[in-house]
Amino acid sequence: MIKTLTLSAAVALGLGAGSAMAAGGESHVEDFAFSFEGPFGSYDQFQLQRGLQIFTEVCSGCHGLRYVPLRTLGDPGGVGLPEDQVRAYAEQNFEVFDPELDDTRPARPTDNFPANTGVGAPDLSLMAKARAGFHGPYGLGINQVVKGMGGPEYIASVLSGYTGEEKEEAGVTLYENHAFPGGWIGMAPPLEDGSVEYQDGHQNDLHHLAQDVAAFLMWAAEPKMMARKQTGLVAVLFLGLLTVLLYLTNKRIWAPVKKRAKGEAAE
Repeated sequence: MIKTLTLSAAVALGLGAGSAMAAGGESHVEDFAFSFEGPFGSYDQFQLQRGLQIFTEVCSGCHGLRYVPLRTLGDPGGVGLPEDQVRAYAEQNFEVFDPELDDTRPARPTDNFPANTGVGAPDLSLMAKARAGFHGPYGLGINQVVKGMGGPEYIASVLSGYTGEEKEEAGVTLYENHAFPGGWIGMAPPLEDGSVEYQDGHQNDLHHLAQDVAAFLMWAAEPKMMARKQTGLVAVLFLGLLTVLLYLTNKRIWAPVKKRAKGEAAE
């Protein structure tokens, strides 16, 4: 039922610009606790797999991930699916157009997630990065710097921020959402408690569903985040060690000069 609802949505998810007609009101973004936050945070593989399930069963009806290669579902530090599962997932869930065949065929791991432009909904490949600057001067992401809140919090807040109220303007049905700028969004609520059944028995209330798919979209936007953090940590340690060595070297080189200068001053 939920997937049918999203397929019939006439407007985008509302996470991109121009997807709703706002009419006043302050947006409220909740500070979700994600495992990948902070310099030592990392993706929760099982959460990413749950988020992939939500994207496949719900979000893919309207949205694509055209910049994300399907093969990356098997990369370590991310979703981490075995190679055979990646191949099966691609073949069972997506079809792509093959110019050589001049026809569609089942997707392969070498393909990207297909684009989905059926209802004009935005592509979600970079959505978590695009919405990181939702607070403060446009694009600066002040809340992300000060409170550690960014694009994933915004996405999860929008998905769980519906109040149940709706109205019609210019022939378009709008839904009240306390996290969306302006308070009204053009997409019907895509998630509800229990709308996706997890195989691992994890909680599937609205709050957890929204957090899981937001984490997956963060991975889609930053699949190499863990490698970047590891590289940054190594660089910081190296620079720290280099600073200590340079300091000790400087003291050793200038020690005789300082000693001679003190002797001359004493005379």
